[in-house]
Amino acid sequence: MLDLVKLEAVAQRYPAELSGGQQQRVALARAMVVRPEVLLLDEPLSNLDANLREEMAGEIRRLHDEFNFTTVYVTHDQTEAMTISDRIAVLNLGKLEQIDTPWNLYNRPRTRFVAGFIGQTNLVEGHVRDGQIRLRGLEGVLPMGGQAAAASADMRISIRPQSLFLGPQGNGALPMGAVSVVARTYLGEYWDYLVRPTAGGDELKVHAPPSSVLDVGHESLLSIDPAGVALVS
Repeated sequence: MLDLVKLEAVAQRYPAELSGGQQQRVALARAMVVRPEVLLLDEPLSNLDANLREEMAGEIRRLHDEFNFTTVYVTHDQTEAMTISDRIAVLNLGKLEQIDTPWNLYNRPRTRFVAGFIGQTNLVEGHVRDGQIRLRGLEGVLPMGGQAAAASADMRISIRPQSLFLGPQGNGALPMGAVSVVARTYLGEYWDYLVRPTAGGDELKVHAPPSSVLDVGHESLLSIDPAGVALVS
């Protein structure tokens, strides 16, 4: 078991003489050495730094796949959950909001809580009619894509920031109307823009590539990829 958790080189040491990540591996080895049918891990990486958390998350997934035992993993870290899980159950104040695959939770959240808890999103007001979604302050319409809704109803819409684009955009994104840049933050891997429809409506967060440099006050065409749009209750 020490070989499997890559601790054979320190087998003669006491756990207290090991690093934090190595101690976590010792705890995993102790839990798995009895070959459990179900393994419960409650916030197992909460005391590790970011690099160790990422390394150990991959290690837990590898060991799960190798031994093929069911693992119930409790965490508040969405990245850990998405990395490790086949299915995720999202709990809110003891209520099960949604249980689904990581892809469905992210792309098809059913409630506002799930949409806001799993990754970043824009929760905006919209109107559904004739199988199309209309957003306040924007001219274009979005297809519902098979999502269930009343024939005509006001609803909350979840739109992921990376599904919004500033300027002409292909790849299935649909033009929605003009917006102006209200604020911006450079985060290295992308620009985090806050934009407002020029005709009024909800402000929207947009993630743009580093090469897309727009000043505050700049007006641009907004396009939206319907794949990143979900109706939520």
